[in-house]
Amino acid sequence: MRILVANDDGYLAPGLAALVRACEGLGDIDVVAPEQNASGTSNSLTLNRGLSVYTAANGHRYINGTPSDCVHLALSGLLEQRPDLVVSGINNGANMGDDTLYSGTVAAAMEGFLFGIPAIAFSQVEKGWAHLDAARRLAREVIQHVLRSPPAATPWLLNVNIPNRADADRIPRRVTRLGRRHASEPVIRQTSPRGDVLYWIGPAGDAREAGPGTDFHATSNGAVSITPLQVDLTDHATVPAWREWLAGG
Repeated sequence: MRILVANDDGYLAPGLAALVRACEGLGDIDVVAPEQNASGTSNSLTLNRGLSVYTAANGHRYINGTPSDCVHLALSGLLEQRPDLVVSGINNGANMGDDTLYSGTVAAAMEGFLFGIPAIAFSQVEKGWAHLDAARRLAREVIQHVLRSPPAATPWLLNVNIPNRADADRIPRRVTRLGRRHASEPVIRQTSPRGDVLYWIGPAGDAREAGPGTDFHATSNGAVSITPLQVDLTDHATVPAWREWLAGG
């Protein structure tokens, strides 16, 4: 068993160290992570410059690129052996609902999935790393469970959100679907000391679809959310209607 560990908070992030510890003893571990925090970079790949790979004192490798860059390089030439599992995180903050479209944590796991490797993204619901040891224990249990009893014969992609609780490894676990958020808050406009106008992306909107069965509902009610994801963005339900539209044009 070989496990590739990545994240989007950077190679020095406490969440990455916790996830590496969660994997210890389960197989051979490779770590390839971004040099700096790359939150919100989604599935972006760096195509306009070369990427450099560095080795930290602990043997972990880090790259001056995005989370997707890290996993892509690892799987397409950096690693001598292909991993059996890709795990990403533990992220400093939730990745639920629409967040998954922007998340570098989810993107790193998704890159492994695109290469045909089972993958899991782990996040803590609140920022600040509170009760990270409990999240680490939960992550290990989830990884052990899927290794013992794979949920499917084909590669799969899971998005796991863990409440920041001291008993996170003992609370209920729910298989969920993604909820939805309201549109994000307005941009924040500032003027720099040199007089330039700067715009900061506003905070994420509140949950608007957070009923039973969603990731928002599970975590707000004291449970771990485990959401199976897919990459196919096709709106299959409306394909027949669009075919009729095209034929009638």
